Amino acid sequence: MLVFEWIVGVLMAAVLLAALARRLRAPFPALLALGGVGLAFVPGVPELRLDPDLVLALFLAPVLLDAGFDTSLRDMRVNWLPIAGLVIGAVGLTTAAVALVVRWLVPDMPLAACIALGAIVAPPDAVAALSVLRHVSLPHRLVTILKGESLFNDASSFLIYRFAVAAAVGGSVSAGDVLPAFLVGVVGSLIAGPALAWLYAQLLRRVTDAPSTIVLQFVSTFGVWLLAERIGLSSVLTVVTFGITLARLSATMTPARLRVPSNAVWETAVFILNVLAFVLIGSQIGPILDELAAHEGEQAALVASLVVLTAVLVRLAWVMGANGAARLARRLGMLRGPAPASLPAATVVAWCGMRGVVTAALALALPQDFPHRDLAVLTAFCVVLGTLVLQGLSLRPLLAWFSLRGDDVVGREAGVARAAAYRAALDSLAGDRSPHTAALRDEFEAALREADRDREGRAPAALPADAPRRRAIRAARGAIHDLRQRGAIGDDAYACLEEELDWAELSATPRDDL
Repeated sequence: MLVFEWIVGVLMAAVLLAALARRLRAPFPALLALGGVGLAFVPGVPELRLDPDLVLALFLAPVLLDAGFDTSLRDMRVNWLPIAGLVIGAVGLTTAAVALVVRWLVPDMPLAACIALGAIVAPPDAVAALSVLRHVSLPHRLVTILKGESLFNDASSFLIYRFAVAAAVGGSVSAGDVLPAFLVGVVGSLIAGPALAWLYAQLLRRVTDAPSTIVLQFVSTFGVWLLAERIGLSSVLTVVTFGITLARLSATMTPARLRVPSNAVWETAVFILNVLAFVLIGSQIGPILDELAAHEGEQAALVASLVVLTAVLVRLAWVMGANGAARLARRLGMLRGPAPASLPAATVVAWCGMRGVVTAALALALPQDFPHRDLAVLTAFCVVLGTLVLQGLSLRPLLAWFSLRGDDVVGREAGVARAAAYRAALDSLAGDRSPHTAALRDEFEAALREADRDREGRAPAALPADAPRRRAIRAARGAIHDLRQRGAIGDDAYACLEEELDWAELSATPRDDL
């Protein structure tokens, strides 16, 4: 019962932290990490431990699927080179540099364990990056690079992590074992993810109620992860490719009455998983700190500080070096495609190296017999805390200093696509001369006249009658509320009408008004 009471209290505190983050326009994961630090010093906090494999499936699978579902393949194909450089080069270099630093500071820590710790802290986190980017305005290309990196670097670091943990706990792992398993894991995952998404899409056609659809989404997510684990594939890469493929297959087969509640549930689930990850790691940090002797505490602080510094500096060095090399190659005519980022833009990319729930989950998943496990968990949490607070909170001033602003690529494309959608909708009404259709046709024609006057052909985000429609719906809500208060209608009739008005309001509300 005590654990349940703590979880309820922590979730309430997380809601308050989320409200504070919105008010301060600060990244929520940064405040959540600070809350985890505070939790470590609260007396009586229960120490929670989960099975390592359960930690990875529980925390990583939904987060990665949610991020993969929102990935733009077109934009990633255009920017594949910088994304690949960050996914392979930055992760690999960070892992190696952190391993060398830890090995130097803790000589009795096996090299495999040092590599595992490097893989834990190497990947910037998709959720942390998106939370920070939500409060700033960056050029669309930089956002695409950061999202792509945050999505796929988990796969590269996770493969290193798996082999390093196996070597640290179970003995040596030869290169002859690693390379075939690596190739099978990558290639097999790239095939299995899309194939499983196609099979799931066929099943999805036969499910028509929201609860079953949402439950099936979670079952399929965890099922894909577990299946990939069982057959020796990369769970991360399989889930990511499953999500990317499913986003395209399900777009036209999922009705709004299923998509709206599904999106709300997934957003809530990712929120709760972030909270629980920091609660779990905060509950383990307290006992670790209590057990450290004075000299051990000094060594742990030194290791954690230097690992944070190494993770930040290596990313800076990689991004700035790769950008300089790309600019030189383009000047020599050896590189085509989009121009490399400017120096200010590259600096921002280098500074967006926030770690989050992925690093926390990998640390929590370390086996109990992992060498120097307490030091590894403490160091990983310090990297999460340091990068979220140092980089996340300083990103807005950095953007202001460089005068980097968003280029509204998404807004322009959405406006043009909206005009095309309105024209298609108007064409579908051709030949129907009923009075109701005439009123709807007038709305679309008015919106298209605005698009014709726009230099880029962008249609407005709302139809002309949306504002009065919302005003009318508010009045209608007041009327049925009054009827229920007077006892003229029962709660069942009220709930029925409330649902009808909810759908009418959603159809008349631009996204910014939600």
